[in-house]
Amino acid sequence: MPVRIASFLTLGNRRRLLLFGALLVFLFISAAGSLAQTVAHSPGWVVLPVEEYRTLHARAYPTEREPEPPPVEATLTRIDYDLRIDGELASGRASLTVDVLKDGWVRVPVPAGLLVREARLDGKLVSLVPSAGDKASGQLSALLSHSGRGVLLLDIAIPVSSVNGEESITLPSTVSGVTRASVQLPRQGVDVRLTGGLLSEKSESAAESKWIAYGRGNEALTFAWRRKTEDHRATLPLRMRGSLTQLLGLGEDSTSINAEISLEVTQGAARVARIQVPDKVTINQVLGAMVADWEVKANELSVTFLEPVEQNARFVVTGETRSPREGQIDIPLLRLLNTERETGGVAVEVLGAGEIKDLKSEGLDNADATDLGPMISNRQSPSLAAFRFLTGDANLARSLSLDVARYTPQAVLLANISEARYHVLISSQGKTLVQARYAVRNNQRNFLKVTLPSGATLWSASLAGKAVRPGQSPDGSLLLPLDKARAGEEAPEFAVEVVYLSRGSAWNDKGEFKLGLPALDLPVSRTGLLVYHPPLFKVTPEPGAFRTEPYENSLSSALNPPASRVDGGEGGGVAGVLAPSAGPQPPKPSDTDAKDEAKWKRSQVATEALLDKFKADSLAGKRAGILPIRVSFPAFGPSIYLVSELTGENQAPSAGLTYQHEKKAGGK
Repeated sequence: MPVRIASFLTLGNRRRLLLFGALLVFLFISAAGSLAQTVAHSPGWVVLPVEEYRTLHARAYPTEREPEPPPVEATLTRIDYDLRIDGELASGRASLTVDVLKDGWVRVPVPAGLLVREARLDGKLVSLVPSAGDKASGQLSALLSHSGRGVLLLDIAIPVSSVNGEESITLPSTVSGVTRASVQLPRQGVDVRLTGGLLSEKSESAAESKWIAYGRGNEALTFAWRRKTEDHRATLPLRMRGSLTQLLGLGEDSTSINAEISLEVTQGAARVARIQVPDKVTINQVLGAMVADWEVKANELSVTFLEPVEQNARFVVTGETRSPREGQIDIPLLRLLNTERETGGVAVEVLGAGEIKDLKSEGLDNADATDLGPMISNRQSPSLAAFRFLTGDANLARSLSLDVARYTPQAVLLANISEARYHVLISSQGKTLVQARYAVRNNQRNFLKVTLPSGATLWSASLAGKAVRPGQSPDGSLLLPLDKARAGEEAPEFAVEVVYLSRGSAWNDKGEFKLGLPALDLPVSRTGLLVYHPPLFKVTPEPGAFRTEPYENSLSSALNPPASRVDGGEGGGVAGVLAPSAGPQPPKPSDTDAKDEAKWKRSQVATEALLDKFKADSLAGKRAGILPIRVSFPAFGPSIYLVSELTGENQAPSAGLTYQHEKKAGGK
């Protein structure tokens, strides 16, 4: 078979020698094969067919992998429109920057909706054919055969739409990365509106208007224009209304002035706002979103706006002045100028220890602070007077003078607990009944916050001997209402009482017991703790905040027991413990007869019936609030008395006890 040896000269030297040697072997084998019919093969020779040789050669020298085709055949990188509007058509050129990535013929879609007159690439006409599979929509594609970048020029025309005196053209959406459009209109004095892009340049000459815009490739770019309407608002005479709310703080050294000013323009445009400033008033700052500059000259504050205000404007003026510390004071009032109507008001407060006494006003009407806006309603000054401007002529005279009395500041105690007394009854089952009584002085506090120990159940609460219904704070604490002393009077002491029950673990033969007490939001000067424990146990207090002392009566008059209370011995009770309420007692036989005894029995039966009815109504939910029944504290058993001083607010005091069971004599 013929073999071209010259074709092997293109290979490398090594490969060339190997293949040349293989060729010689092949020729030799072929020659030997011709003699194989008559001559037997000698040992060591192998005869291979040509196809097997080619397979072995391909495995020994594999060819390189062919590159993968590009993901797309061509891309539309940029579109530049250069259009001129003439009547009902916008004609011009669209330059499409195309990058062809594939060798051979490819289709490049042309933006839909364009009326294309011709297409050229490098000065040569390009064929436009319907897109494959989309002939019904009329989408055209350009056929390109060379890879690389090129600029496809399209001569196009776009119809101009007109609706309600507004004309517009719409450039279709494309998949290009950059879309730029330059539009010329042979007309001037028009307002243009753009959607789907950004108007970067707008210019007008003597004969035409030109717009340059950049669009988003995935959105249609629309130019809409109409004839510019002349706005005569700026040439009309200025008419506006204003509102001025002024707050003055009378300090001991100076008076601060804060004013909120709102303007409402009803005609024309306001470039400057003018405010009349009284003598000896210094303007420190003018703040507002529309404020460009401000100046004070000849008792007149001029506020210049960034642009003419055609609707509303608002700004704040701050200043100060010198005024007497006390006595008769004339209040400086700001006035708006060039307004048809002025509304608002003025408020005056005394800073520091002082109050307003005599008031004299003209052109003002008394008002509530909440009616003059947040700037004044948010003030919590104890001495504040508010006034509203009388409606009428803007030039109506206004004046305000008042008399200020100053006081020497003194330290005033708002609220305090001078003494706290706790009576505690502990059972061997772990139940603890606590009667807490507090001697309170109060000037301004509304509530006493009491946080009971965890798991405690409130039984009753009272204020100055009267049952009260406590409130509840968000954290679950009790809020007990307090009495307030009148201004200028020394706050008297009154008693607040709380009775609650808590449950714990039962007592064994011996162990430790921690007695937790309520936490109060007021400081406590001194505390007395009287603990009654089971008679069969010996209780010893542990060192801590409380120490053991002999029992003493309360030092506070609010907590001193009345004459109806009885004293107990060491084993039962001590002085200051309420005696059990016995209720109606039967008369002695020596002082009554059978008629009186029958009357007493009827009274006893009626009382028990009333009590049973009240209990039934309470269980049925017909009674709300605290039951009007006070149970005396059951004081019995041996007791120990502990004291402590100076308990801080929101601190829960506690006492540690050690108990041990004592066996009776005889081993019982």
